[in-house]
Amino acid sequence: MNTYLIAAGLALQSLCGVAQAADGKVKIGVLSDMGGVYADITGPGSVAAARMAIEDFGGKALGQPIEMVTADHQAKPDVGLSIARAWLDKDGVDAIVDVPVSSVGLGIQALTREKQKIFLNTAGASSEFTGKSCSPFATQWAMDTFTMASSAGRALVKAGGKKWFFVTADYAFGHALERDASAAVKAAGGSVLGAVRHPLNNQDFASHLLQAQSAGATVVGLANGTGDTVRSINQAREFGLNAAGIKVAALVLFISDVHALGLPAAQGTVVTESFYWDLDEQTRTWAARFKARNNGTAPGMYHAGLYSAVTHYLKAVEKAGSTDAVKVSTAMRETPIKDPLIKAGHIRADGKVIRDYYLLEVKQPSESKAPWDYYKVLATVPGEDVTKSVADGECAEAKKQG
Repeated sequence: MNTYLIAAGLALQSLCGVAQAADGKVKIGVLSDMGGVYADITGPGSVAAARMAIEDFGGKALGQPIEMVTADHQAKPDVGLSIARAWLDKDGVDAIVDVPVSSVGLGIQALTREKQKIFLNTAGASSEFTGKSCSPFATQWAMDTFTMASSAGRALVKAGGKKWFFVTADYAFGHALERDASAAVKAAGGSVLGAVRHPLNNQDFASHLLQAQSAGATVVGLANGTGDTVRSINQAREFGLNAAGIKVAALVLFISDVHALGLPAAQGTVVTESFYWDLDEQTRTWAARFKARNNGTAPGMYHAGLYSAVTHYLKAVEKAGSTDAVKVSTAMRETPIKDPLIKAGHIRADGKVIRDYYLLEVKQPSESKAPWDYYKVLATVPGEDVTKSVADGECAEAKKQG
């Protein structure tokens, strides 16, 4: 059995007086952004993906029906923590899943560690989840900021974009993305001229983009996401940054963002994602079922990651014969990940899911043959090649395992 998990579990139990989770009915809580800026990449689609995973598992675990509850954290850490605390203390929730917005997710990770409950982080991308804030009861299924930032930063510097200026979302995810991209740019021989931060769901990027232009940047790195990224790209085009030879680099771009931008605006953009619905027959079949439940919208990588995470968690519960977090976490790390969406993967001691990623290019309008036919696959990228190693990370407990 994983000695890190046993020691952490016993220490927490002694320190906090928290009893081991009793065997019994499995209850999963999907905590998401149901109507805000991250609703398109998580939200109702995450609920649909979780239901699909539970149904495909047979609807039962440990001989009893699996229960699911959902809630909207409104992108507010205090709201998310209040909901999660009630779920864990009063409602018998065994595992919390999804949780977009890293500032919310990091709070949930700390709480589930304290309460000895499972956290399936499928939408929080900060590299801190498996770094200094790592937990023996948490796993990170989403691409983290190190992977997102390092791959883009190194490639663009190599292509000649050496002078960077960052436009950064002012919360944990944006800060981590800027930090990791800056390190990658400098390591590749580039320089960072400055950065400016903006609030979540910002509408006007004029002053931010003009600051980048005035600084003499050749690359404007967008360390933000979803609607903020879409508005940044559109406004950069309006202000003539592209015409002036300044590259606008979206460090994070989702298929829903490409849909919002449209192929004429997004064509030629190269992105890295952990899933694309049109990869093979299995992903296409799964995506067709998802679309039928989600108003015809194609699944993104966070939806696919959530499906895999819930599936793997339920397999671990059955293997452990228990909902006890120490036993389940050990089983999750010992068992290879294999399902229709993740063909082969595993979970490291620090909680990071290691699996293949895909280098994708947005198609030209003439190349797209059907709705949501937006990408062509350029390459499969082994996860180990673009993931910070345990030795280089900041998860002290994982390092102790050697």
